[in-house]
Amino acid sequence: MDDVLDEWNIAILEHSKHKVSSYIVSSYLYFMKVVVRREIASSIEQVKARLDIILDEKDRYGFAIASQPSDPSHSEFQPTFSVELDEVCGRDLERENLVRKLVGEELGLQVVSIVGVGGLGKTTLAKLAYNDSRVKNCFELRIWICVSNSFDEIGIANAIIEGARGRKAYPNQLELVLDRLKEVVSRRKFLIILDDVWTKDGTMWEPVKICLRIGGAGSKVLVTTRNERVASIMGGFENEIHRLGHLSREECWLLLGRIALCGNDEKEREKFEKIGKEIANKCKGLPLAVKILGSLLRFKNTVEEWESVLNSEIWELEEAEVELFPYLLLSYNELSPALKRCFSYCGVFPKDTRIDVEKLITEWMALGYLGSKAGDWEVRGREYFDILAARCLFQNFDKGYSVQDLDKDYSCEHIKSFKMHDMLHDFARFLRKNVGSRIKRTTCRECGPVLVSQVRVYHSLFHRKHPLLDADPHFCDGFTSLRLLSLRDCCLRGIPKQVEKLIHLRSLDLGCNKFLDERDLKGICKLYNLRFLWLDGCRLKEIPSEIRDLIHMIHLDLSNNEFVELPDSLCDMLELESLNVYNCTSLVRLPQGMHRLVNLKHLCNFGTHLEQYPQGLAELTRLVTLQQFCVQDGSKLGWLKKLNRLRGQVKLLIVASIGDSKEAIAAVEDARDAELGKKTRIQDLGINFCGSRIDGEEVNESVWVDILDALEPHPNTQKLSMCYYDGSLLPRWIVSPLNQVVSIRLYSCCSLLCLPPLGKLPLLENLEISSFLKLEFVGRDFLGITTTTTTTTTTRSGFFPKLKKLIIWHCPKWKEWEDITVEEDEDFGGVSIMPCLRKLEILGCSGLPELPVRLLKKAASLKVMNIGGSMQLLQLYGDENGQPWKSISSHNPHLHLLKDVTHYLPD
Repeated sequence: MDDVLDEWNIAILEHSKHKVSSYIVSSYLYFMKVVVRREIASSIEQVKARLDIILDEKDRYGFAIASQPSDPSHSEFQPTFSVELDEVCGRDLERENLVRKLVGEELGLQVVSIVGVGGLGKTTLAKLAYNDSRVKNCFELRIWICVSNSFDEIGIANAIIEGARGRKAYPNQLELVLDRLKEVVSRRKFLIILDDVWTKDGTMWEPVKICLRIGGAGSKVLVTTRNERVASIMGGFENEIHRLGHLSREECWLLLGRIALCGNDEKEREKFEKIGKEIANKCKGLPLAVKILGSLLRFKNTVEEWESVLNSEIWELEEAEVELFPYLLLSYNELSPALKRCFSYCGVFPKDTRIDVEKLITEWMALGYLGSKAGDWEVRGREYFDILAARCLFQNFDKGYSVQDLDKDYSCEHIKSFKMHDMLHDFARFLRKNVGSRIKRTTCRECGPVLVSQVRVYHSLFHRKHPLLDADPHFCDGFTSLRLLSLRDCCLRGIPKQVEKLIHLRSLDLGCNKFLDERDLKGICKLYNLRFLWLDGCRLKEIPSEIRDLIHMIHLDLSNNEFVELPDSLCDMLELESLNVYNCTSLVRLPQGMHRLVNLKHLCNFGTHLEQYPQGLAELTRLVTLQQFCVQDGSKLGWLKKLNRLRGQVKLLIVASIGDSKEAIAAVEDARDAELGKKTRIQDLGINFCGSRIDGEEVNESVWVDILDALEPHPNTQKLSMCYYDGSLLPRWIVSPLNQVVSIRLYSCCSLLCLPPLGKLPLLENLEISSFLKLEFVGRDFLGITTTTTTTTTTRSGFFPKLKKLIIWHCPKWKEWEDITVEEDEDFGGVSIMPCLRKLEILGCSGLPELPVRLLKKAASLKVMNIGGSMQLLQLYGDENGQPWKSISSHNPHLHLLKDVTHYLPD
């Protein structure tokens, strides 16, 4: 049905573009209009006939329309992802045995294998051993490689080289790769994990194994496999094969209860114990089955619901393709139709692929799995992913801080990428197997039936091309159903003509291809249904005005290109939510019609050198990403006033030339109009005064202090950087104890004579001070100590309570760093000073004669001190056996002295 609607919408657009007065042409267009209507009417009849057949079969077999699970956006549970290695049960003895085998001293290379059926926990056991402290201390190199179905000796050798921090050899020459492998492992004691090996061809492994034999004594290779014959072929002797056993019934229940009844009290656990043990017995000792069933039962709060799982007909399935599939089906059947599609789609990726979550959500949207409407699709996609992850259908999470969801805490840690267990990958492929069985055979000689079948099942194609090996991509009639096409980094010199015919495309990735003719882009501007388009890194010098025809575009990535301007017609893409012009260094202006992009949320413009911003930017109240904003040539900070959804990183470039008092007042008022204090989601704020100057004698330099004072951000800001500030003081808001700032960087503030009391900041972890050319004295007030004639004021939390790294670089006139007094050293017995400081760097400060010894004795966690380029400090403390250095290090025997300035260069 979607295809029919696509054809209808395209016909309407084409007709509206070709309205002409000529009678002959008009007659021709009228005839074509009748033909198109007839073809579309025929397609609708075919769809209707198929729906009638489905309805008849429903009645014939007595199928009922089941109630659907609740909308995940209104679900009450909070997803949790802690069920990883901390949810291991019953493997203590196996872990000890495996660790002893690995750390045991052998003369030559030893291959140890873990053998067991799918879902038994082979990879988990290997991880436990790999991360054991005894194993970490035993090997110079530890390298983990996911092998899976295809055993590629060149790929494995290069993965070992890369893991050893070596440079990979050319991927198509085995001898060169093996020579390089010998170099990086020679005489080095290593542990290499080859996870999920399937190959039974020993000749593929033997060349790599021969190279590894020249490693250091005691080197090991640990193999996980389902097949004992594979373990033998890889070189494992009988006593080196670790056959992983099943969990006992009691261990299965212990693990199931830990997951399903997490957070419940003992009384509640007793209520479910009997039925829970019966369900645990169904798992047949397989940890993955226990994990999946436990995640399913976590959302069932009554004994009756648990009984429905126990009595499910799925347990009676005859000869399931894989032993684990009944357990997976129980969890899968609980999902809504949309979630089922989202999960089964993940089978399109090769096994052991690390999948980027944001890119996956984009693909779900392009395929229509998140609904047809734009708007909150990112939030909806993240909710879908969280539900699937909470049910343990994904694993191996890589977490990081994201601000994707506006309704959640801006600093919430989200999952950035993940992998699928190979059994779950098989299951996802199995779910779409029946779809593939209905695929008609293709007559195309260039496209095999497997490829065409995959395109029709997943509506997706990811083409990868090596510059010397593969031919240009070919698209036959079997690809007409494509919704998602990636030709990224295929060494294309032009866009294949067949792409223009893929009218159902929603997502097209052409990034990292060096197009020679921008006219190629006009062809893809006919793909009216496109929602996502990547053209990054294509060296484009011009964007055609026909881009306006992509009226459904949501995401447009034009980053790393060479065009000078964008066509104003781009502003006709009224559904556009994300425009990426990152690192387009030639771009000097944005279209004047930007105010028409009322749905724009993300403007990624870091690395551009825009000379002018359109005033219409002030009307884009949905904007949440504006990486950089430059105040010059008429642009004003006040345009940010209504943009209170801004989040993440914002860098302000203030290029002001102030000639008289009126301009000074106007500049301060403009800064105040920005109302940064109302922008609660900005995490990383940069303020750069590069190029700002005072041209009139009547203007006092305090104007810079007033401007910076007016730019006070919300206390939620976590990172603050300031460059080329020419004021003599910093405003009070910087040292407010209400600030949540974690990192501060102050660079080239050449008029500052002293440092503010930054020690008052309760959460500050990283502080960098660079190129303060007039700084001569750093007093105790820098710590936050307030001294009067009779008393010294301290704080309960201490001074710099969270500071981990302090860097002071290139302050040539710095003469003194005031130490705490003897009295303060005694009086501060219960008050900490820099208790978390691990790294101190005083670099290129040639005028500083000594360090504050009593203060540094308080920094009990200090591990590294670097005084490179600070000549007087090097003369005093450079001898690690001398008394001056011992006066500092005697209280901290783990302190390490560095004298190197070359490793650190400021941005």
